[in-house]
Amino acid sequence: MSHTPHELAEEFPDKINVMHALRETDAHFARLADDYHEVNRAVHRAETNLEPMEELAEVELRKKRAHLKDEIWRMLSQA
Repeated sequence: MSHTPHELAEEFPDKINVMHALRETDAHFARLADDYHEVNRAVHRAETNLEPMEELAEVELRKKRAHLKDEIWRMLSQA
């Protein structure tokens, strides 16, 4: 298990400019990115035991993060 945050800029380094543009012009993308950031931080806090949680809840958060990342990638690849 990695305790490294999975920030979008690290996940998609070649799409940083596209992400910035979409955040400015697409409210849906901006909300997805904000949701991803929130969930990602919660996963990181759980993994590092800053805010411990039940394993099932942590797994569900990881699934939500993966779903958001997939949706973000879909939008980035179409931009």
